[in-house]
Amino acid sequence: MLQAQAISVEVGGRLLVDSASFTVMPRDKVGIVGRNGAGKTSMFKVLGGAAEPKNGNVLRKGGFGYLPQDPKIDSALDGRSCVTHVLSGRGIDDEMVKIEKLRIAMEENPDERNVTRYINAEESFRTNGGYGAESEARAMAAGLGIPDERLDQPISTLSGGERRRVELARILFAGSDVLCLDEPTNHLDVDAKEWLLGFLRQYKGALLVISHDLELLDEAITRVIHLDRASETAVGEIFEYKGTYTQYKRARADDEVRLAKKATLQAKEIDRLQTVVDRFGAKATKAAMAHSVEKRIARLETDRVRGPQSTKTMSVRFPPPPKCGNTVITATGLCKGYGGPSIFEDISFDLGKGERLLVLGLNGAGKTSLLRILAGETEANLGDFKWGYQVHAGYYAQEHDNLMVHESLLDNIRRAVPADVELGETQLRGLLGMFGLSGEKVFQDAGTLSGGEKTKLALSMLMVGRNNVLLLDEPTNNLDPPSRDAVAAALVDWPGAIILVSHDEEFVRELQPTKVLLMPDGDVDYYSESWLDLVSMS
Repeated sequence: MLQAQAISVEVGGRLLVDSASFTVMPRDKVGIVGRNGAGKTSMFKVLGGAAEPKNGNVLRKGGFGYLPQDPKIDSALDGRSCVTHVLSGRGIDDEMVKIEKLRIAMEENPDERNVTRYINAEESFRTNGGYGAESEARAMAAGLGIPDERLDQPISTLSGGERRRVELARILFAGSDVLCLDEPTNHLDVDAKEWLLGFLRQYKGALLVISHDLELLDEAITRVIHLDRASETAVGEIFEYKGTYTQYKRARADDEVRLAKKATLQAKEIDRLQTVVDRFGAKATKAAMAHSVEKRIARLETDRVRGPQSTKTMSVRFPPPPKCGNTVITATGLCKGYGGPSIFEDISFDLGKGERLLVLGLNGAGKTSLLRILAGETEANLGDFKWGYQVHAGYYAQEHDNLMVHESLLDNIRRAVPADVELGETQLRGLLGMFGLSGEKVFQDAGTLSGGEKTKLALSMLMVGRNNVLLLDEPTNNLDPPSRDAVAAALVDWPGAIILVSHDEEFVRELQPTKVLLMPDGDVDYYSESWLDLVSMS
């Protein structure tokens, strides 16, 4: 069970949520929803124990598992294998080390004490399912799309998406009584997502989940907590709804119509009563009546309902690309590996001005590694590539690697401005504001942002570079539907060249790529909608 007891959540001195209370019981499956920046992830950090509430308490009973939006595996664990990390969810790894030490001690000195200690430990390990744990862990990891051979690799060799899946496998393998999962379907292909949905449907504990994956919200939840925070200066309120996300949307729409009508009627009544006060308040014979009416107005103001505020629509426009040569990039024989077998070999392609290349492949095929090579973030083991005449490339990293988490949003975007470009603070704040990052938020550390807000900050940083090529690695991850649509519309209209990695089928359909590069084989083909079947599997 998890219980929030009048919790208040504050970030950067700004109160996001005040006195929120709710209880999640075993078999409850709760989705927490709200716009990007409403404070969902900040509240989730408090629920998950990663941050303290300003006021109130969070009560957790039983085993507890928390997947943050950007899970970080301790670098001290980089040398351990992935399967060992998954097994650590139940402490199996420590038990195996303990038994091995007892075995060695018994072999060195087989006295009665050492033999008894080994037999008892081994018996307890066997009885508790220790010997079957590894096959169970491998099956769970396979369900999440982690190939068996990758499980034996050190964590340090994994991509960001693979690390996230290994951490999710560890949390699910632990068998916790309460799960708090923030965007659990990020980096999952269609098969892994189906496996996770099946797991969550059968899960008997208390589940809380944040997700912009509408299928997950409809398939795996039975209750919705809506965090309603209309603006950056507002304090959020909690509203609860029974049912799936689709049922919540209908109920929420009905509530907003009802609240709007009630707010209008209250406003009219207050105006009518105020007219009475204004008319008779100055007359001595009517002063008592006017004073009584003023008290009625005060009571109405105290109980006044605020009608739903109109949601601001994000409008994004990328700057026009500078002129460049007809061929923007030529890549020849690119190869990449990380100490073991190559992830990909002999990747060759070229791209013309204004063309769009969709990079496809299953998880682990090297899509992110290829974009990092082109962005200059790492080097190919073999092969080379060459940018065309006067080509300038901007890079969006899916893990937000280019953000300085201890610097403000304003300092981050200022750092991205090229040396030959002059942009003042007003202009930079205007670019941030285009993505809904405005007011005092621009002075917050980037590390305090939600995943959706980090995506918006990273995209805004592309605006200052005067780029004619964009390298985009999952640019719609963490975005709510309206923000995703605004970014898609802006890129559809942008005439520069794009090299894109995405598992968002609708986003790819809107962008209409001209070419497809299939990883890790390196096959290049012209794009058609028949490739969309592979997009959601990437």
